[in-house]
Amino acid sequence: MIPIISIVGKSDSGKTNFLEVIIPKLKEKGLRVGTIKHDVHGFDIDKPGKDTWRHKQAGADLVLISSPYKISLIKDVDKDSKLDELREKYIDDVDLVLTEGYKSGDKAKIEIFRPEKHDKQLCDPEVDEILTTVINEEKGSADQYFSDEEVERVAKVIIDYYNNFNK
Repeated sequence: MIPIISIVGKSDSGKTNFLEVIIPKLKEKGLRVGTIKHDVHGFDIDKPGKDTWRHKQAGADLVLISSPYKISLIKDVDKDSKLDELREKYIDDVDLVLTEGYKSGDKAKIEIFRPEKHDKQLCDPEVDEILTTVINEEKGSADQYFSDEEVERVAKVIIDYYNNFNK
C-alpha cells in the first residue's frame, strides 16, 4: 500500500511553499512522489471553449484528456472522497503521496506553523498522528522560509516513515 502523509496548517502558513521544496528533496533521494490537493471550495481546471470543457457542457459525466506526456481526468462526484478511496482508484506508480490539506483526516501529518500569523498550532497531539512540525519563519522572501537544514531534517522524517510503513 502507498503511504500518505498530509501536509497541514492554517491558511497562509506555507503548505504549498513547503511542498515545493520537499518534493524535489524526496525525488533527489529516489522516491517517486504523488500529491493530492484538497479544496473544500471546489475548483475548475477546464477552460471555457476548449474541447474538454465543451464535452462537459454537453453533459459528459467524465472527461479524460490524454497526451504522450500526461493524463487529466474531470469527473462529476456526489461526495468528497476519502484519501484511501482516491489512492485506491487513481494513484499508482508512486512510492509516497503527500497531500495538501485533509487536516481532519486520519493520516500521518506534518504541520506547517507560522507563528507570525497564527497564535497556536492546528493539530492536537492527543488526536493527530503528527510526524513533525515545521516552523515557517519569515526571512525575507517566500522561497527562504525553510532552511536547507530543516528541509533535510523533514525529508529524513518522511523517508523513515516510508521505510517503516509496510513493515
